[in-house]
Amino acid sequence: MNTTLKRKARILVVDDDPGLLRLLTIRLRAENYEVEPMENGAQALAAASRFRPDLVISDLRMDQLDGIGLLKELQIRWPGLKVILLTAHGTIPDAVQATQMGAFGFLTKPVEKQELLAQVHKALKISGFVDTAEDWRAGLITRSALMEEKLGQAHMVAGTDARVLITGESGTGKELLARAIHKASPRRARPFVLANCSAAAEDLFNDELFRSAEGGTLLLDEIGALPMNAQLRLLQRLQEKSDGPAGAEHTPPNVRIISTTNRDLQALLASGQLREDLYYRLNVVHIDMPPLKSRREDIPLLVAHFLAELAKETGQRKIYAPEAVELLATSDWPGNVRELANVVRQNCALAQTPIIPVELVQQSLGGGQAKLPSFDEARDEFTRSYLSQILQITGGNVSQAARLAKRNRTDFYKLLGRHQLVPDDFKER
Repeated sequence: MNTTLKRKARILVVDDDPGLLRLLTIRLRAENYEVEPMENGAQALAAASRFRPDLVISDLRMDQLDGIGLLKELQIRWPGLKVILLTAHGTIPDAVQATQMGAFGFLTKPVEKQELLAQVHKALKISGFVDTAEDWRAGLITRSALMEEKLGQAHMVAGTDARVLITGESGTGKELLARAIHKASPRRARPFVLANCSAAAEDLFNDELFRSAEGGTLLLDEIGALPMNAQLRLLQRLQEKSDGPAGAEHTPPNVRIISTTNRDLQALLASGQLREDLYYRLNVVHIDMPPLKSRREDIPLLVAHFLAELAKETGQRKIYAPEAVELLATSDWPGNVRELANVVRQNCALAQTPIIPVELVQQSLGGGQAKLPSFDEARDEFTRSYLSQILQITGGNVSQAARLAKRNRTDFYKLLGRHQLVPDDFKER
């Protein structure tokens, strides 16, 4: 039985008029929306990262950060997030201009209740929000604020047809995120088709591939490995879709494109191994998946999830000894979540008792010890990096660098000596 609860649509409301802000909040909550009221644009922008709204309703004229400024910032951080602006009668021309800049629409004050609700319903429908449960992201286990930001971005873009490029190290969950975007999109009932670009044949991007994904999503997995002739073929297909006349014989069907790669695409562009025109057609919205070492708070959560999954498979419940969990949480994971899952599976298969000992984890990791640096080591590493950056900015000018660091020149020299940095090494030759 599926007991996952449906969630309410989240609406961020921004207005520096306390009375109107309270009225809008009451009206929207009465319609079963989850509402976060904010009194200015700066507060709203900070709240958006935490609240992850499906829609923003903002006053046009506000101090500090006005509605136009808020709209621009939201578009940069969360492409696809719909914004409705509130305007007094005299500022309607400004609101019209704002819609040309990407605002979903505007409402004039005093805001009429039915018009408000109609606009909200329309905006949510177009954004792709439906009263679905959070199961669209069920495969991505996290409590990390960094990952939540990526998932928020993914959910916003899911309601659009914008092409998405997902980058990140091997094993970070790029394919899982692509599937989550598809599941959260209006295309969820249509096919999700994966094309492996690292093993691409010359005729990979034929009519049959695009027809198989008709109305759904086509994932181009490891786009960085695509041979040059296949890149040209893909570009031609995308140009046919974008530029071809309606009803053209070879125009690809209605397909949403998501691409993934663990390669450095900028390096491929610089070396001529990746077509620049193809890159820009695929990279409309870019989501970079963080490595596991940047979200260590997720490791115990992931371990518990993998153990529960294995218990379902085998009928045997196993847990890690406390020291083993500590080692898992502090070790380096070059293979990221995929490597962690493999280690947990291996440990469960080899453990002779219900409690998995730390020695078994050490064996799986090749005898490696914890890689998490101590506080002092981390502080020294940051300080040396900071000093190096300042010296690079100032071209090795110690007086100028000391002023930027807000330290006197003598202390600054001592810091450079302690971290073995020579100013002359940063001067232009």
